[in-house]
Amino acid sequence: MELGISSFVETTPDVGTGVTLSHAERIREVVEEIVLADEVGLDVYGIGEHHRPDFAASSPAVIMAAAAARTQRIRLTSAVTILSSCDPVRVFQDFATLDGLSNGRAEIMVGRGSFLESFPLFGCDLEDYKELFEEKLELLLQIQASEFVTWSGKHRPAIHHQGIYPRPVQQPLPIWIGSAGSLESAAKAGEMGLPFALAIIGNVKPDDYKEHVALYKEAAKRAGHDIAKLPVASHSHGFVAETTEKALAQFYPSTFARTNFRAKEKGTPPYLQSDYEVACRFEGALYVGDPQTVADKIIYLHQEIGIDRFLLHVPHGSMPHQEVMEAIRLFGTEVAPLVRKQTQTR
Repeated sequence: MELGISSFVETTPDVGTGVTLSHAERIREVVEEIVLADEVGLDVYGIGEHHRPDFAASSPAVIMAAAAARTQRIRLTSAVTILSSCDPVRVFQDFATLDGLSNGRAEIMVGRGSFLESFPLFGCDLEDYKELFEEKLELLLQIQASEFVTWSGKHRPAIHHQGIYPRPVQQPLPIWIGSAGSLESAAKAGEMGLPFALAIIGNVKPDDYKEHVALYKEAAKRAGHDIAKLPVASHSHGFVAETTEKALAQFYPSTFARTNFRAKEKGTPPYLQSDYEVACRFEGALYVGDPQTVADKIIYLHQEIGIDRFLLHVPHGSMPHQEVMEAIRLFGTEVAPLVRKQTQTR
């Protein structure tokens, strides 16, 4: 089983000090976090694309390129690239460049995006939300498969037998489908034979996603794909400390502040401490605790739901950099060995 970290490179006010880091400071911090993740033996690091003042990562490939030069083994992926509002040619070129810099460690995870700021920013009509993604994914997959592309569609100028460069080290450059929980997306990813990633977040239970994984694998099998070669990933918010009590206390303030900020934006009910406590239970979607507690929950994901790669999303909101670094260190040096021992044995 593969283990890694994901981040949205958030720049929200620190709950303790009220200080908001600049985008530049937070970007430099996250590069240090990627370097540490590589040093402690984690398998992958993912960065999500956003276009808001409270996130610093509008261009994940650029941040990961900085990290590529300072890392040796860790895979580097978007989590996700908002393909609906991007040019697939540029997306492929950016990640093929990252693949060259990292000597074959880049991946692209594409999704429709749950934040919508990029659509008006890049001149995309939200009424075309679904159609944009499907058309642009078709083009991206053509570029993945062939150096020279001939393509025409509704939302982008046609391409007439043009070469797309640079070509990546990996053949093919991995492309994942990321989903926030759509059964339609699970079935579509399976039909296309693409690796599939689930965001298991919020007031949900990981067990609720068994149906998604089963549907994905059934669709892939019907389409003639080898399901043994199609990994399923998940990402969930979480935090690791020496003791569960310490982890719960450290992760709560930023999670409470960030979740309630989003609840106010969306007009949903406020997030309560009781919601946090329920989510931190074994059956909940927050992976918060000492190394054994977090490892046990990840092992369950692998054995009972069929997850092959798990990304711990940390921080949630803004946390002190050294606390985040310590959580990554513990995840790599203590959680990962426990998980790998159990999943390899099984």
